[in-house]
Amino acid sequence: MIPGIPVKSMLAERLSSIEEIIDKMRGCALEYKYDGIRIQGHFFDKAVKLFSRRLEDLTDQFPDIKESLRESFLSKDGIVEGECVAMNTDTDEMLPFQEVSHRRGRKHGIVEAIEDYPVTLFLFDCLYVDGRDLTEADYLTRRERLVEIIKPSDKIRISDYRIVKNSKDFEQYFEEAIQHGCEGVMAKSTESVYEAGARGWNWIKYKREYKSEMTDTVDLVVIGAFAGRGRRAGTYGALLMASYDPEEDRFETVCKLGTGFDDETLIDLPERFKEYRIEEMDRSVISNIKADYWFTPAIVMEVLGAEMTLSPIHTCAFEEIRKNSGLAIRFPRFTGRWRDDKSPGDATTKRELIEMYGAQLKHIGKDKRTFGS
Repeated sequence: MIPGIPVKSMLAERLSSIEEIIDKMRGCALEYKYDGIRIQGHFFDKAVKLFSRRLEDLTDQFPDIKESLRESFLSKDGIVEGECVAMNTDTDEMLPFQEVSHRRGRKHGIVEAIEDYPVTLFLFDCLYVDGRDLTEADYLTRRERLVEIIKPSDKIRISDYRIVKNSKDFEQYFEEAIQHGCEGVMAKSTESVYEAGARGWNWIKYKREYKSEMTDTVDLVVIGAFAGRGRRAGTYGALLMASYDPEEDRFETVCKLGTGFDDETLIDLPERFKEYRIEEMDRSVISNIKADYWFTPAIVMEVLGAEMTLSPIHTCAFEEIRKNSGLAIRFPRFTGRWRDDKSPGDATTKRELIEMYGAQLKHIGKDKRTFGS
């Protein structure tokens, strides 16, 4: 193995049963399965090269990742591997694959693409360091070495992982991955070596078997906001949205909303919400998330998303479907419609979102044994 010469990527098998995955592995480590472009970073002779899964040289297409890797690498020579994902730099949320795909294959407009489609590289493996081939080392050893040689930054991060021993812990981590914008999880045997170019049962992917859009919009109440960064400095980067629970007369969080805004709307956000600003979270709001700014629940917005999902973070219908989980909307976006005709009490209710989630499960034929339990 020589840094500068790309290595064929290790590939994963697929299973649709959590129990089968756990049974196949003596020790099971779960990682987020990012919805991006797989990249191998090579360090040699003070140079940095980036290669794709198909062994193509991507260095010139991702000069921002190249320079960030150079600054993060703490050793002399090495080969690391990860997934390059499009990010909303204001909310620090991951975006769908379509966004990062705008960075592939470019020969012109690269500087503009870096600005328009910012990305982050999430590293999950280390194949070589300073003369030592690590592909015969086990998963945990390679992970430890990765942490030793990489200094994380906004653009270069080390992928999270968790060792699970049962299906309950597996499913909880899976739902966390979905809520964070990932397409599923990668299950990796803690004893596995890195088999370049091979597809085997030491790595198994588990993900949603469908891609859909919510069949209906929802009307959500704005209860908070987060300070904008970068191009959104001086305005709000995202809004904290809630559904209404008429039985308890309270508002429960269901998503952060950071997409779907045109430039004019973004600039106008602080002025629009100015009269509703309060110093602390309103007493009618139930939130596990600390916003930078809080509002009296007053303004209703129309939102569309990719799907309903379970979340350990959001409080809508918390523990009504599954223990330690609430409901959330994945990839929410503003439709452009302000529901000035609706009061906060007319917003989409917790019960309506529970029904939407149940209909979604029925639509995809998913096992509903946990629903309503």
